[in-house]
Amino acid sequence: MAWFNKICIPLVVVIIFISAKNIQWSGDQWESIVKSDGKGYYAFLPAIFVYNDLNFSFFDTVEKNHPNPAIFYDYRVECYGKTTNKYFVGTAVAMSPFFLIAHFASSILGLENDGYSKLYLIMISISAIFYLWLGLFFLKKLLSCYTQNLTLVSLSLIIIVFSTNLFYYSVCEPSMSHIYSFTFITAFLYFSKKYFEKPQLKSTLILSFLLGMIILIRPVNAIVVFALPFIAGDWNVFKNGMNYLYRRYSLLLLSTAIIFLIISIQFLIYKIQTGHFFVDTYGNEAFNWLSPHPFDFLFSYKKGLFVYTPVLLLSLFGLIVLFKMNRYEFYTVILFLSILVYVLSSWWSWWYGGSFGTRVMLEYYSVFVLLLVVLMERIDKSKLKFVFYSILLIAVVVSQIQTYQYRYYHIHWEKMDKQHYWNSFLRIDLLTKNINPNKDLLNE
Repeated sequence: MAWFNKICIPLVVVIIFISAKNIQWSGDQWESIVKSDGKGYYAFLPAIFVYNDLNFSFFDTVEKNHPNPAIFYDYRVECYGKTTNKYFVGTAVAMSPFFLIAHFASSILGLENDGYSKLYLIMISISAIFYLWLGLFFLKKLLSCYTQNLTLVSLSLIIIVFSTNLFYYSVCEPSMSHIYSFTFITAFLYFSKKYFEKPQLKSTLILSFLLGMIILIRPVNAIVVFALPFIAGDWNVFKNGMNYLYRRYSLLLLSTAIIFLIISIQFLIYKIQTGHFFVDTYGNEAFNWLSPHPFDFLFSYKKGLFVYTPVLLLSLFGLIVLFKMNRYEFYTVILFLSILVYVLSSWWSWWYGGSFGTRVMLEYYSVFVLLLVVLMERIDKSKLKFVFYSILLIAVVVSQIQTYQYRYYHIHWEKMDKQHYWNSFLRIDLLTKNINPNKDLLNE
């Protein structure tokens, strides 16, 4: 199956590319490539490279009416009497090479270069596809550290793309931050694995850069550092890795400086916008540490992680295998996942607004895939193989149907409950008849 391992990622990327082209680039659909929170992430790029205006005074004349007023979203907030962008700049930094290609091409070809015309937004779609490819590239390398069965690795990559909302956020909402976080976190985990195998200068500096970008894109994702004991695979290995930095103060200072220089991009923007380096653009939106919603976060019909991406629940059976193989890895991954769920479910809006499934967990899918591969390797040698792979196939089919339903509002972006979930569950026949069983939710 060597050929399959070689074409797996290119095949996935081609399918995603064709899907994006058909769904997002044709007709007037390109006008919706940048929407919702993505408008805020993206706005830094035209603000800096087109309008030289980080207070976004161009909003009312350009962004508000172009390209699609129907998806109007105001990402601006007032801080210290100045207009600022509510969102963090890291996603825009990751997108910037693709924006600049569109900007220069528009200037050379004489196309509209206001930052919101068709070429710009299509390049943002291509940006998400590129980062998906890069994320899968590092995920394959990470998984290869745990198994020599590359066929299982390749199969797991296909499963995680098409049986989760990774497909949706790569194709339908490419301006959101999650696909970028997924890639940088996956790369961080891979280089962490290499670092613990052999601590050295190169991997330390790479990890510093990646952690800086992870924080710049979405600060809460700094909790990925709690995955390091698990990635080390052994307490002594983890301790030796930490001691390597502890004994080299100059390297530790350099690494800290790299991280700070990257995240200081955000502080610099705040300073330009408001005259202050530190700004709270989220106001009353905050974490309720004493009132988390872990059960709702994982199992509710509203947004439950395991309801809308059941393959992730299946992957947790890999913990049983891990318990038998390596108790240290078992306990440390349990600890990491517990911290992750606690932190993310403590956000005041634990369902994270309008989204397909629990979108904030997308960045950590590499950990679930690792558990899935551990499980697949054990199942591959048992009589349950046919049943197991049948379940995986069903998970892919269910996810793709639900993705389609979400695109046509049969699954509401925020108001789902038990009744409405089962009203539409796998009802493909209603899609073909253009009948929405949950139309009442659209009228509320």
